[in-house]
Amino acid sequence: MTDRYCVFGHPVAHSKSPAIHAAFAAALGDDIDYTAIEAPLDDFAGAWQRFISEGGRGANVTVPFKEQAYRLCDSLSERARRAGAVNTLVLGAEGVTHGDTTDGVGLVGDLEANGVRLAGARVLVLGAGGAVRGVLEPLLASRPTSVLVANRTAEKAMALAADFQDLGVISGGGFADVAGTYDLVINGTSASLAGDLPPLPDDLFADGASAYDMMYGAEPTVFLRWASERGARPIDGLGMLVGQAAESYRLWRGQTPDTGPVLAELRRAL
Repeated sequence: MTDRYCVFGHPVAHSKSPAIHAAFAAALGDDIDYTAIEAPLDDFAGAWQRFISEGGRGANVTVPFKEQAYRLCDSLSERARRAGAVNTLVLGAEGVTHGDTTDGVGLVGDLEANGVRLAGARVLVLGAGGAVRGVLEPLLASRPTSVLVANRTAEKAMALAADFQDLGVISGGGFADVAGTYDLVINGTSASLAGDLPPLPDDLFADGASAYDMMYGAEPTVFLRWASERGARPIDGLGMLVGQAAESYRLWRGQTPDTGPVLAELRRAL
């Protein structure tokens, strides 16, 4: 019997997840059916229950349902608990719904695949929304020297950093508080979608620094172009997308797919 999986979103037709997971399954010889489902905004829990009643075994969850997915879970991973959101649902024994978040694993894995050294690095993270909250636990586990979360609203960044202070050296502030140089600057704001750029000093990057944007596209984002002009090595978020999908697949199937061929194919198709 074919195991069923899906991605829930609203909208969701643009999602690359069905193609990614189909490629993973083909490479591993797994028989799965993975589809995209546009859940109603006011009944995500009902959509999940209908899916599992029809044989669903697990799901990815994208905007705007990650917090609703968190609330319906019977059990949560530690990283999901800290994130306050879930992007992966796993149907366990006796109908128990387990929630996890794989975005941070995808980010850290992509940074490592690109040769970015996190241990001992000074890291600046731009933004204090859900995208940033979801990656801080794995990022801090990589033992950077320090992490500064900078946001347009300083108080939001400070509150976010306070939630993770037991995991490492992390602080929060406004963009005006950004000073000194950093080995890695991660853009977790939505500014790239609007072609905008947070107000940042020009002398932000240390020698050999990398700039990472969680967004991706056929052309470099405004942030990555700006960073390149100031000597940083630009990396977009396409590898993070594929990496988080591979971690979801591992949670469902117990095997970690090779992300390289899928990433290369997606890159060609941009």
